[in-house]
Amino acid sequence: MTVAETVAPLVRAVLGTQVPVGIKGWDGSRSGPPDAPWQVHLVNRRGLRRLLWAPDDLGFARAYVCGDIDIEGDLLAGLEALEQVSDPSRGPGVRIDGHTKKALLTAALRLGILGLPPKPPAEEMTPARGRRHDKGRDAAAISHHYDVGNDFYRLVLGESMTYSCAYWGQPSADLDAAQYAKCDLVARKLGLTPGMRVLDVGCGWGTFALHAARHYGARVVGVTLSREQADYARARMVGAGVDESVQIRVQDYRDVTDGPYDAIASIGMAEHVGAAMLATYAADLFALLRPQGRLLNHAISRRPGTSATFSKTSFIDRYVFPDGEILPLATMVEALEGAGFEVRDVESLREHYAATLRAWVGNLEANWDEAVAHSSAGRARVWRLYMAGAALSFAANRLGINQVLAVKCTDRGRSGMPGTRTELLQPAVPAPKSSPPEHLHSQ
Repeated sequence: MTVAETVAPLVRAVLGTQVPVGIKGWDGSRSGPPDAPWQVHLVNRRGLRRLLWAPDDLGFARAYVCGDIDIEGDLLAGLEALEQVSDPSRGPGVRIDGHTKKALLTAALRLGILGLPPKPPAEEMTPARGRRHDKGRDAAAISHHYDVGNDFYRLVLGESMTYSCAYWGQPSADLDAAQYAKCDLVARKLGLTPGMRVLDVGCGWGTFALHAARHYGARVVGVTLSREQADYARARMVGAGVDESVQIRVQDYRDVTDGPYDAIASIGMAEHVGAAMLATYAADLFALLRPQGRLLNHAISRRPGTSATFSKTSFIDRYVFPDGEILPLATMVEALEGAGFEVRDVESLREHYAATLRAWVGNLEANWDEAVAHSSAGRARVWRLYMAGAALSFAANRLGINQVLAVKCTDRGRSGMPGTRTELLQPAVPAPKSSPPEHLHSQ
């Protein structure tokens, strides 16, 4: 039997029979509909061996990242098709049960590909040492996630250089405009006015800090654990002429002691905090705020009853989100209230993140060769697979994302908050133009 004929039953067992998929073997053989929109290409023997030694998502991820297995066709469209025939609570994925694993072993014997387990790809993070969420381990996890080259991220994220959910207030807006709209939404919820002192926790490449300083006259301190992000953000502030108003530090949020601040933004950072440190995170931010100061916490959430952490053998933990923990919205609200905050507003942006991820996938695929040149083929494959899968998870409500606005009331319970949500979202200063000048900046 040819490679394609031998492997075809395995592919059908894993992916099902309802989605037309073709199979190409390393021997040139083919199986399945010749006009199928998606082709699983077993480039070499090592790809099948990876599935044998590390089945399910991790084995497939290793094979895909290394180029041992390729998916020809529109990956996002293929995953969407599989989404329609998969378990809604889990979504599409490579899952191999005991029966299928036995069949995989039989196929491996027939094809003569048994051997030692292949070495993991260079893009895979070795399980970190140290206690989970201690400062050194968190810094290593952040470096693995973000220090992969600013040029690579610019191609994927666009000129805004914002790695968090955009806000598509206008469906016809482009990605950069939607990202600046998100920054402005956060600024309005925080009630920013000229001269306010703002802490941007997990400031990334400085987009929100720049927006708050330029358009609201705020004085901003941004902290990140990524040196590459910090270098980029500092140069960006100089280029925009706001470096006297914005200070960027390589610093753990637990080491920030120079409060009080008038407002704190935490955008896409709480996912790195971890359940064990959530109370500390909330208490530290509460202590850094002045009375009537506001916190805007923008974070991914999960449904109650599902795992908070990613398995140590999962694709997400090894390649994308080391030590990541996604918590239910209720857990975050409870932690903030436990620290003394009053929660005043909660807004879901779930569909907005699905649209954002689709835009990032489109950017990556449109600039594929350049993205590979700035990083590696494996790194580009990691992000393509991750973002396509995440887009489906947000669309299907397996993941959510929420902006939680909280305030530190005075001892007498005075919040200083507007009386209505309409007033809350009313900008205190003129809103930025639709094409903000910061997107013209070049490092």
